[in-house]
Amino acid sequence: MPENGIFNLEKHSRIQQIIFVSLLLVCLTGIITPPIALLLGILVANLSGHPWLHLNHKIIRVLLQVSVVGLGFGMNVTNALSSGKESFLLTVVTLFSTIFLGRLIGKWLKTDSKTSHLISCGTAICGGSAIAAITPVIKSDEKQTSVALGVIFILNSIALFLFPIIGHWLHLSQEDFGLWCALAIHDTSSVVGAANKYGAEALAIATTVKLARALWIIPVVLLTGFLFKNKTSGIKIPYFIGFFILAMMVNTYVAEVAIVSPYIVSVAKIGLTVTLFFIGSGLSSSVLLAVGIKPLIQGILLWGFIATLSLVAILFST
Repeated sequence: MPENGIFNLEKHSRIQQIIFVSLLLVCLTGIITPPIALLLGILVANLSGHPWLHLNHKIIRVLLQVSVVGLGFGMNVTNALSSGKESFLLTVVTLFSTIFLGRLIGKWLKTDSKTSHLISCGTAICGGSAIAAITPVIKSDEKQTSVALGVIFILNSIALFLFPIIGHWLHLSQEDFGLWCALAIHDTSSVVGAANKYGAEALAIATTVKLARALWIIPVVLLTGFLFKNKTSGIKIPYFIGFFILAMMVNTYVAEVAIVSPYIVSVAKIGLTVTLFFIGSGLSSSVLLAVGIKPLIQGILLWGFIATLSLVAILFST
């Protein structure tokens, strides 16, 4: 009897792996869009399960960074600098107002202070990357970090589908939509996924502005250390942004690279699709239930604030 149990367990595990790898190969073909890849991942997480869930976080981080650097080969330095200058003031206003409002909402809802701060920083800057940088500074435990990441990934998943619909409904230009994505969607993966669905110009603007925004991790980490009265010697700087800038410079100033740049960008987009599949495959029902109602309400309110504020500012500036 035990042998049969072991056999059945191994058989189930093998079927689970076959399903996962099969869908992963479909994502690698490039025939499906990033939102569909995310949806497939969510279905896998809740129907058959992720056979290598313990590796998921590391795989997402590496894939996302490599894909973003690859997208740099499709962008121009001059256009990137122009986008960065135009969005600087709006970035500062939305970033710090979101963190400040997050503290107020957290106290109002009586959310755990560390969880509340992680959600606020994740919403204000760049999702999971910001949470990873803030976690060691405030010394949050595994549950606090997991809840914050859960809130961010849930809302990211919704944004990937919702933002292009709203953009088309409001007849936003490529430039306006790209800027709105970068300011109002939490994680870089969903920013790039939504902008890529909207158009090439939106993708270029969204990626550049979002990565420039990610650099604000450094001052926010220092501010966090002051608020929580902790030392901030271990700041996690997103070094891959430097490689993204280098890729842009090479694409702009080295003529020979223009021949292969479109192929690099195509592979990078497939990498992004696969990244979103892995993100979806980590959103099981147990993860969703572990989040809790108060942190989710805080995340939704903050997201609504930053999305509305940035959209109104963009519409009135054009």
